Amino acid sequence: MAMVTLGDIRAARERIAGKIGSTASVLSPSLSERLNVPVHLKLEHRQTTGSFKLRGASNAVASLSMGERARGVIAASTGNHGRALAYAAKLECMRAVICMSRLVPQNKLDEIRRLGAEVRIVGNSQDDAQQEVERLAADEGLIMLPPFDHPAIIAGQGTLGLEIIEQVPDAALVLVQLSGGGLASGVAAAIKGVSPGTKIIGVSMARGAAMKASLDAGRPVQVEELPTLADSLGGGIGLDNRLTFSMCRDLLDDVVLLDEDEIAAGIRHAYEQEREIVEGAGAVGIAALLAGQVKARGPVVVLLSGRNIDMDVHRKIVCGEIPSISERAA
Repeated sequence: MAMVTLGDIRAARERIAGKIGSTASVLSPSLSERLNVPVHLKLEHRQTTGSFKLRGASNAVASLSMGERARGVIAASTGNHGRALAYAAKLECMRAVICMSRLVPQNKLDEIRRLGAEVRIVGNSQDDAQQEVERLAADEGLIMLPPFDHPAIIAGQGTLGLEIIEQVPDAALVLVQLSGGGLASGVAAAIKGVSPGTKIIGVSMARGAAMKASLDAGRPVQVEELPTLADSLGGGIGLDNRLTFSMCRDLLDDVVLLDEDEIAAGIRHAYEQEREIVEGAGAVGIAALLAGQVKARGPVVVLLSGRNIDMDVHRKIVCGEIPSISERAA
């Protein structure tokens, strides 16, 4: 089985040193009291570009040859990978093209454009955007750097796992966001490589959880992409998935899914109790604990993966409203 190794992740850490920030893990008094075990929050939403994605994008760009850098890079994205890749490419004075579907929130599109990347809006799903990526890569010679199923991307995201287990070495359980699996597989490979007894649970939304459906089916499958508060977790895993499906299958101890009310409760808790602004995907670990979806029996680490939420949507959520489907797709 193809797998990104602990050695690959450690090499990625050296490669991207100075290009990303090391983020803190802090104890949450409110969640610790509620669960009666220490609960630590890994504040990765404070990463440059507002999400963990900069780790993988920086490692992938740093791994390119000079000839490849001259050709430029292209990727499909639900927003955060595109922003991270645009940022990493700009630092190297490289061309970047980001293809996204109409489901990507406007605030994420604006940030990617601000960083100088070319933006293409194609179709209503990540799969539609990926088809445009493949066409442009063939026509213009751009280098494809996908958001998850790529060894350098996975290894870069895995550096987050190294930080987690160094900051909370007695962690019994780590809750990690699960979408295409680049983050979950990288974090799991890093943590299991250092602390095999630590359990890793992937957390996703109930609306269009492609990796969970694929794991249940025993093979990659297509799932309809639906609007959700956890928009960063949308998209398929690719029917030709090479790495993340098998790594998630072999390394994750469980997967839990959350409905929209539970995700909204996670966003509200992060703001009201932790004084942190996080997007829907960033809040799913907190949401899983609040909803009783996860049984905590030792020190827990909850990853806050991103903060790139539309602030009008955030305001409505913290005021007790759940935005309509049309607002989430706007």
